[in-house]
Amino acid sequence: MSRILLKIGCVLAWCFTSAAVAEVKHEVNAETGIESWQVHDQGVGFTLMQISPDQARGFFIGRGFDRQSVDYYASYCVFMTIVRNESVPDSISYNLADWTFYPRQGKPGKLKLKDAWLKEWQQRGVSKPAQIAFEWSQHPITQTFEVGDWNQGMTTYALPLGSYFDLKFRWKVDGVMHETTLKDVHCAGGTPQR
Repeated sequence: MSRILLKIGCVLAWCFTSAAVAEVKHEVNAETGIESWQVHDQGVGFTLMQISPDQARGFFIGRGFDRQSVDYYASYCVFMTIVRNESVPDSISYNLADWTFYPRQGKPGKLKLKDAWLKEWQQRGVSKPAQIAFEWSQHPITQTFEVGDWNQGMTTYALPLGSYFDLKFRWKVDGVMHETTLKDVHCAGGTPQR
C-alpha cells in the first residue's frame, strides 16, 4: 500500500512540476526604451529584444543595402532572438519554422525566415556582400545545442509596427516536442496596437 501511495505521489509531483507555467520577465531599457522579454522553461532560455525600425535601417544601410530595401525590411516587426540550452543534459534542437505567433488581431502566423528574405534580396538586386552580411545577422533556421550552447540573431514577423502578440517557441529533446509561450510581446515602432 505504501509503495502505491509513493508512486501516486511521485506521479502527482511530476504532473505539477511539468504543468507549471514558465514565468516571463519583461524589461524596458531606461535609456533607449527598448523592451525585452525572457522566459526560462525546462532548462531552455528564450529572449526577444526589440529592434526599432531606425536601428534596422542603420544596421543594413551600413552594410551596403539600398534605402528602398532597408525601408522595406524596417517595415517588419524585428527582434533580436536568443536561444540557450541552459541545463538540458541531452541536446535540444529547434526549427524556427515550428514557431508560431498569435497577434491580438488577425490570424496566427509564422516567422519570415532568412531563406525567404535572401530570395527577395536577390530579386531586388541587392549586392552579394550585402546579402552575406544579412545572412550572418539573421537567426539560424535550425540548430542543435548541447548544455551551455546558445546563439542569437534577428527574426522577423509580418505584423504592423506597434503590434502585440504571443509567440509560441517549440523545441525537441530526444525527438519529443516541447513548447512555451512568450505573452504580450510588443513590436517596436508605430502606434501600439493592442
